[in-house]
Amino acid sequence: MAELIVLSFKDTTRADQVIPEIERMQGEGLIQLADWARVIRRPDGKIDVRQATSTAGAGAAGGALFGMLFGLLFLMPLAGLALGAATGAIVGHFADYGIDNKFIKDVGNQITPGTSALFLYVVQVTTDKVVERLQQYEPTVIRTSLSADAEERLRAAMQPQAQA
Repeated sequence: MAELIVLSFKDTTRADQVIPEIERMQGEGLIQLADWARVIRRPDGKIDVRQATSTAGAGAAGGALFGMLFGLLFLMPLAGLALGAATGAIVGHFADYGIDNKFIKDVGNQITPGTSALFLYVVQVTTDKVVERLQQYEPTVIRTSLSADAEERLRAAMQPQAQA
């Protein structure tokens, strides 16, 4: 079962630094994500959201293919391609896959200005190895869909380990 985990970071750049590390861990098979999103709350309070996939782009590509095929039937493939791409982009823009956009913006409005957050929709994870690699970024667990006990264990595991 997929779980949603939201991590906050103490500055506006840290979440962006974590994304390549998450992608490396996906390549190594340590974590599998259905989706992710990054939120930066600037010092002026404005929010900047970046998501893993662009639904508008995917919609445009699918619409273009469908439009071109439809256009071929009526001997106007280029017009069908253009119309299909435009329609697909509009539909894709309003479609919501993965992490709910409203939830992302709501949490983004709750984090402190000058900080960032990373939303991870986790399908599968090797918890100990992923936690170990993320500790260097000093994340704070702010929301999860985990049970209360599992969430508390994750919070404790994310704390930096004292050097002996």
